[in-house]
Amino acid sequence: MSIPEHIPDQATRDLAEVPAVEVVSTAAVHLMSAAAVHLGLAEDLPDHRDLDEARTLIEALAGLITASAPALGSHHAAPLRDGLKTLQLAFREASPLPDPVGQGPGEKFTGPVYS
Repeated sequence: MSIPEHIPDQATRDLAEVPAVEVVSTAAVHLMSAAAVHLGLAEDLPDHRDLDEARTLIEALAGLITASAPALGSHHAAPLRDGLKTLQLAFREASPLPDPVGQGPGEKFTGPVYS
């Protein structure tokens, strides 16, 4: 017996139940975690560092948070912004030649980040 095409599968139904704020927050946490690993901040891989990869991930995270913050509301956006700022500062600290303030990863979306 086959399922008619017009009936969504369970994964699609499950996804339809997830609020957008959860999807965005989950994506942001994945980007944060990956950036932290590439900055050498992971306990399991403390010697791993790839600043090019970290830059890309932080840029994507900054764009996502900046674009979605109005819809997320301050309750959800504030901790994501804090995590982003922490990663931006960690990137600056890890860089052998730090970017000037305002030109670091994600700062075109967030504005200059200071310690």
